[in-house]
Amino acid sequence: MSSPTAARHVLYVEDDRINIVLMEEVFRLMPGWTLDVAETGAQAMEMLPRVMPSLVLMDMNLPDMNGLELMALVRADARLAQLRCIALSADVMDDQRQRARAAGFQDYWLKPIDVRQLRAALERL
Repeated sequence: MSSPTAARHVLYVEDDRINIVLMEEVFRLMPGWTLDVAETGAQAMEMLPRVMPSLVLMDMNLPDMNGLELMALVRADARLAQLRCIALSADVMDDQRQRARAAGFQDYWLKPIDVRQLRAALERL
């Protein structure tokens, strides 16, 4: 389901199969957008330079690292440093949101994802 040259392209970094299926369904209803999925931080770091998405939606709790660790790797790579990244988490604590913003995330969305919020954010891109 990928097209690395697509101008409207999202990489979803998520390990929960149910969340992945939901996001795939959302993107099936959004013509002109492509979605790729990475299920670990390591897989995301392998894919990012190759697909260079318009947006990265990143779960904060991955099996091999947390979202803050992955974001540090993204921001340290000059090829990826300017990518738009949104943190996704069920953690509602303000300190977690503040840490995510300080790490370089443009926004912090609570799970479950609000499909209207997602579509509106994609339209703003």
